[in-house]
Amino acid sequence: MNQHHRSDEANPHYYYHNDKPRSGRTNLASCAVATAFLIAVAAAAVAVYYFLFRPKPPEIAVKGIQFPSFSAVNGAITFHFNQYVTVTNPNRGEFSHYDNSLQLVYAGEPVGIIYIPAGVIVGGGRQRMSAEFDLQKYPLPPPGDTMEIETRMKLAGSVRVLKLFKHRVESRVQCTVWIEVTHGTVSGYRC
Repeated sequence: MNQHHRSDEANPHYYYHNDKPRSGRTNLASCAVATAFLIAVAAAAVAVYYFLFRPKPPEIAVKGIQFPSFSAVNGAITFHFNQYVTVTNPNRGEFSHYDNSLQLVYAGEPVGIIYIPAGVIVGGGRQRMSAEFDLQKYPLPPPGDTMEIETRMKLAGSVRVLKLFKHRVESRVQCTVWIEVTHGTVSGYRC
């Protein structure tokens, strides 16, 4: 028998090697799977942010409007005005409000404006606010038995999301108020 003949059965450690370079198909497939996974994770993160942490504007509920003193004499009006609201922060993060105002409007013209001090409302918290000011002898045409005035409140600020990001939010509420001129009482309001 020929001793120089080698067979695969006689040498179990003999391997056949392909001298051709491997194609990049498996690398490309791996990259495609990894990219698809990263896109799915990013989409899930955006969905969680959108549904759980998306900043919402604060909710303003007007609780009362009063004119403790009111007079309309000789085409001029003088009154003391109070508005009471409750502001609710529907977000998980704190709401810092800093751009706040309340404006009174009569017959489409601004009568007065006041600025509401800045503050912070914790996530899910509520805060009661009141705004008041005096209007002295503002010239107005005779309003008749009932006078209609508008209040426009703006509350703006930022909400912290995940304690890292700030997002600007703003709420507005507009009320129409009917005042009995002879008694100086609020006969009704609608917001």
